[in-house]
Amino acid sequence: MKPTSPEAMMAAVSASMKERTGHTLEEWVAVVDSSGIDPLDQKAVRRWLKTEHGVPQNSQWAIADAAAVAAGWQRPTTEEYIDRQYVGPKEPLRPVFERVREIVQGFGDDVRMEGRATYTPFVRGRQFAAVAAATRSRVDVGLRYTDPPTSELLTTGKAPGQGTHTLSLRSVDEITAEVERLLRAAYDQNG
Repeated sequence: MKPTSPEAMMAAVSASMKERTGHTLEEWVAVVDSSGIDPLDQKAVRRWLKTEHGVPQNSQWAIADAAAVAAGWQRPTTEEYIDRQYVGPKEPLRPVFERVREIVQGFGDDVRMEGRATYTPFVRGRQFAAVAAATRSRVDVGLRYTDPPTSELLTTGKAPGQGTHTLSLRSVDEITAEVERLLRAAYDQNG
């Protein structure tokens, strides 16, 4: 069975690190520490691991995370990630996020919300929705479908998270019964 939480995925990547990269996670943290790169700049660490050492992507993320934690960084909680997404000019979009969250979490006890820096994923068997404050005036909801419903509200292509389609919302008033139907379809198709 595949790991389902970010922590379980990180543990799985860490467990096979030596096999895939030639070094254990602890050895990589020491390499980053002695490199002169700021371990708190995870993006720079990942880029360096890729260009200088050819480290695969999932391993880059695990190493950068572990190096930052070793340097004193504390991973934000899911609520802290959300709070950071809806500050300043994007603060007025918070009620849109909250209404989408309320609907999605109401589908069942099997819905798990996770924290990310730029969007909030909702996971069941796999990620089925991701909500992002895309601009100062718009929230985008990435929805993953295996059989997309017909709706003029959906656009195909890149979406927040792992979505196959995007639903854009500018106010709570735009969260209609059709929007709820589209959210529910993504939930049902990813169990």
